[in-house]
Amino acid sequence: QSQLVESGGGSVQPGGSLRLSCKVDEFGFDNYDIGWFRQAPGKGREGVSCITSAEHRTYYADSVKGRFTIHRDEAKKTVDLQMNSLKPEDTAVYHCVRQSVCGAPYDSWGQGTQVTVSS
Repeated sequence: QSQLVESGGGSVQPGGSLRLSCKVDEFGFDNYDIGWFRQAPGKGREGVSCITSAEHRTYYADSVKGRFTIHRDEAKKTVDLQMNSLKPEDTAVYHCVRQSVCGAPYDSWGQGTQVTVSS
């Protein structure tokens, strides 16, 4: 299993922005798609976004399209999630996840970082 470590969570008011970062160990990055899912209290997992290893194709849940942007840095072996125009319903623990391909079952994931959006 690969190690994935998230950072960048915090508290923000509605309409604010946060940038999450996921650092993946060197053996678990190349040739794998990397994504983010979130889980709010009392709710199931929701896939948020994913970026492919080849061509850096991006995918987003309808709930975050136009507000979130995922970016992959091959040299740093990181995947960032820029979150703008945050809403209270974005409050959740965000985990980065490794997948063989976007949409496939999760292979490895990090411990997560808390994002809280409230006034």
